[in-house]
Amino acid sequence: MPIPMPAARCPPSRPGYAVSMKLDFAHRHVVVTGGTGALGTAVVGLLLDLGANCAIPVHADDELERFPFDGDEHVALVRGIDLTDEAGVQRLYASATGAGPLWASIHVAGGFSMGPMRDTSKEQFVAQMQQNALTCFLCCREAVRAMNAVGGRIVNVAARPALEPRLGAGMVPYTASKGAVAAITQALAEEVAGDDILVNAVVPSIMDTPGNRMAMPKADFTRWARVDDVAATIAFLASPQNTCTRGGLVPVYEKS
Repeated sequence: MPIPMPAARCPPSRPGYAVSMKLDFAHRHVVVTGGTGALGTAVVGLLLDLGANCAIPVHADDELERFPFDGDEHVALVRGIDLTDEAGVQRLYASATGAGPLWASIHVAGGFSMGPMRDTSKEQFVAQMQQNALTCFLCCREAVRAMNAVGGRIVNVAARPALEPRLGAGMVPYTASKGAVAAITQALAEEVAGDDILVNAVVPSIMDTPGNRMAMPKADFTRWARVDDVAATIAFLASPQNTCTRGGLVPVYEKS
């Protein structure tokens, strides 16, 4: 369903002036990495409601077991894609742009691990940097290449410890990798601003997903950030109605 947006307050000098914003992705092509996960599914569902055509990379077919949009005429699944593989990411974007110009690229895919630093191996640290920072870099690069002539929108997904690293105690590699996502977002936003490519990131705190509920069964789920709220924020940042926000790290936090 379209996201209801509040009318703008009327400027004193223009009584009666109001703007109602409706997000419109009609006929626009969007890549959504991690589109078969909990947040990704919410993003894809919202974009489809708003008229988008979505290209979604799939690494293994078991990702589709709970994905409700397999077979939708506006969803193109690009199978066999490892987002840490440069050639694979290039193939994804070549496939996505074959159907028409790429408007937006939304990067939900990533990984999570936790544990004390003393028990963390080099391989575990590198894995987190690859799953979060490297995939973000490769997808951003290919999106910029695809959008260079016409402009577009890029939205990354960081995490609260990226902005508040002290919250990353016990998950140092994850915190460092999401901090890199935030840095890529802000640096790239400045680099491509003149090309009408707006780059932003959402920064969720812990989200209410089936996986998180299973991992923390005694937590108060009602306080966690809702995936629908995070998806709505992503949709605005990726929309044509976002005409000026760039370099933003937008918090979507749990209830205090």
